[in-house]
Amino acid sequence: MTCTSCSNSIESFAEKLDGVQKAVVALATEECEVRHDAGVISHVQLAAAIDDLGYEAELLIAGEETNRIRLQLEGVTAAADFQLVKEMLVALSGVTSVDLDFSNAMVTVSYEPDRAGPRTFIETIEQAGVFTAKLEAPRGRGSHDRGLEIQHHKKYFLWSLVFTVPVFFLSMVFMYIPGIMEGLEHGRLNGLSIGALLRWILATPVQFVIGRRFYVGAYKALRRGSSNMDVLIAMGTNAAYFYSVYIVLRAATSPTFKGTDFFETSAMLISFIILGKYLEVMAKGKTSEAVAKLMDLAPDKATLLTLDEEGDVAGEREIGAELIQRRDIIKVVPGSKVPTDGVVVWGQSFVNESMITGEARPVPKKLGDKVIGGTMNDHGVIHIRATHVGAETALAQIVRLVEAAQMGKAPVQKYADRISTYFVPAVVVAAFVTWLAWYVGGKARSYPKSWIPAAMDEFELALQFGISVLVIACPCALGLATPTAIMVATGKGATQGILIKGGQALEAAHKVKTVVFDKTGTLTIGKPIVVHTKLLTNIPLHVFYDTIAAAEVNSEHPLGKAIVAYSRKISGEHSSHGQQQHEVRDFEAIPGQGVRAVVDGKATLVGNMRLMKEHGIHISEEAEEHLRDVETLARTGVMVAIERELVGVVSIADPVKPEAARVISILKSMGVRSMMVTGDNWGTAVAIARELGIERPCVHAESLPEDKARIVEEMQAAGTSVAMVGDGINDSPALVAADVGMAIGAGTDIAIEAADIVLMKSNLEDVITGIDLSRKSFFRIWLNYVWALGYNVLGIPIAAGALFPSTGFRLPPWVAGAAMAASSVSVVCSSLWLKRYKRPKVVEEIDTSVQR
Repeated sequence: MTCTSCSNSIESFAEKLDGVQKAVVALATEECEVRHDAGVISHVQLAAAIDDLGYEAELLIAGEETNRIRLQLEGVTAAADFQLVKEMLVALSGVTSVDLDFSNAMVTVSYEPDRAGPRTFIETIEQAGVFTAKLEAPRGRGSHDRGLEIQHHKKYFLWSLVFTVPVFFLSMVFMYIPGIMEGLEHGRLNGLSIGALLRWILATPVQFVIGRRFYVGAYKALRRGSSNMDVLIAMGTNAAYFYSVYIVLRAATSPTFKGTDFFETSAMLISFIILGKYLEVMAKGKTSEAVAKLMDLAPDKATLLTLDEEGDVAGEREIGAELIQRRDIIKVVPGSKVPTDGVVVWGQSFVNESMITGEARPVPKKLGDKVIGGTMNDHGVIHIRATHVGAETALAQIVRLVEAAQMGKAPVQKYADRISTYFVPAVVVAAFVTWLAWYVGGKARSYPKSWIPAAMDEFELALQFGISVLVIACPCALGLATPTAIMVATGKGATQGILIKGGQALEAAHKVKTVVFDKTGTLTIGKPIVVHTKLLTNIPLHVFYDTIAAAEVNSEHPLGKAIVAYSRKISGEHSSHGQQQHEVRDFEAIPGQGVRAVVDGKATLVGNMRLMKEHGIHISEEAEEHLRDVETLARTGVMVAIERELVGVVSIADPVKPEAARVISILKSMGVRSMMVTGDNWGTAVAIARELGIERPCVHAESLPEDKARIVEEMQAAGTSVAMVGDGINDSPALVAADVGMAIGAGTDIAIEAADIVLMKSNLEDVITGIDLSRKSFFRIWLNYVWALGYNVLGIPIAAGALFPSTGFRLPPWVAGAAMAASSVSVVCSSLWLKRYKRPKVVEEIDTSVQR
């Protein structure tokens, strides 16, 4: 692909194919993602169709490959061998299907990762003693070797120089050196000189061998009724080359004919365009470095431990990290990388997770703590049990998110797409009009004959102006303005611990005027603790907590977990005491209210005022007064009713994050309003809002999940762009409804899935960084557009000769070609400037103060 019109052509063509639901083409990454019905059209047919369209398509990923692998077999030759391999694999527990590829000696295995894995398959095949197997070389987005493409363009450019440099010297240097000039002019065949013949011979390979790609691209574009950069280049170089051939043939047949050839124009034009493409590909390679660096974080090897029946280490061996299976025990020594996601089962250490989360400080790890694949073990030896492997790991998911973000298009891209649709035809018309105006003007003596250079006539002068217009006005820079900036910005965000899911999220974030924060786990630490208990009846304290812990033990809410933890502390039990000692039936979690269950045959309610009122529980004046006191202290009061009687109130405190107030203050200085929406009671919500500096009208309490989404939608209806920041399942509807959903990284998987931006470090200050990065990125995108459009607005008139009458300056076609190539490179380099992005100083100050 050469420009936006190419990517648009592929998209529109693919979406017209039977069985294709959607196609997205990324010009910057040169990749196409197609959602299709495999029963109607296969990925092989898709690739063939795109090839037929005129572009070379290579399959990267087909289908959902998380629980399916391909093995390369060696030593398998006969059909009986394949059948034996299939029988051995089908007999394994956890294998769901085995497909054989006889032509490529491959076997595809679908399996249940909890019961089997690639190492088991390879070992089973090799147990026969005759066959060997290995995992197919990884293929996927991000694995495309940009180096091969760079070498390809470099080779073409160097070969073009071999022919173009002599043409340049023959045309522009030797003709002005006495002695050499006479030698090139002697030995004429009628009017044809040796110099002209040599220029023809040298320019021809450049035009038809090195420049063949432009012919092929132009032919296939015109065949499907579209136009692209190849059309402009082919027209411009052909005009110069074939006019020059006409001059040479006329000179060879007429001793009196005098004319000027333009072989140097076509040869130098092609060489400069290939040079520009070479530089552009190198620059584009740097825009996707973030994905390559992320993929390089995963180590190649891992130390697998074997355990005896008592659970002691019986042996160890080194395996490829890609062969790790769930529940494997892996040894991680100091100074080595953690090979996969897992849980520490032995030892303790400090692990540097900055490469994944951006968290600068090493994190202590002990028994039961989770570790992330790709992070660095700094100190002690630890043994981990693999919980997520291969494509399931956090690192693999981050890579997929970044790649998906780079594939996505920002809404602003549609302007470039619309312009490019009409741009090339308009340029062709402009070039023809330019040629016609200068040619007719010369014939009609509308301008002095002295304007025409001595070696030219009116036709040749007009032809040079027309060719210059053709080649200078390529829309490449316009097409690269947005995708390259998005690639760099999303990659930079990933290194800062901010995962931005595509150009749409990046564009929406810079428009945000209101940020809606959830309270628990977002503005607060999210680890609430019980600080006081008010019993309203003579129920013993341990019985009270045993009962509510039994009701709350299945709850995922942080307040419920705090009650269960406090109950265990009182009872002295290590495990879930309530579950073991009590019969619990009819458990139900009621979002925004609490839970209800039948514990030992007694109806039990644990929750807020709304829950009690909806179930007709009488609230005494003593209880109401106590609740008001609790809420004044910015604590949450959880009421407990047993058998329709209010028996107690539990006071729970969840400290505000130390950076929260400063973050809200900085957002205000950026022109962004902060709001708080919580399912907690009004008293606690207002007290915390007062502590954070959030105004009373911007607080919404006792809100159900649907209420949070409704509040967001109401603000959007009022014309404000809204970002929602949350961490829980109950925040998901609001995260989806908001213009930008920001999920705290330590939150639930559902919240992260629903969000547009994931804050991996779970730090509130990254809300500021995300908005600031978006603003900087879109300033860069608009700068790219101004440059790309401004370049054409200024370049086309100059190429058409607007300055020639007053200054005598004209732009030779090969210079116009160099300028066109330079415009694309300059846009990519402008986007690369985002790699220098640094978080705002105020954010750095918050980090420093929090660490202290």
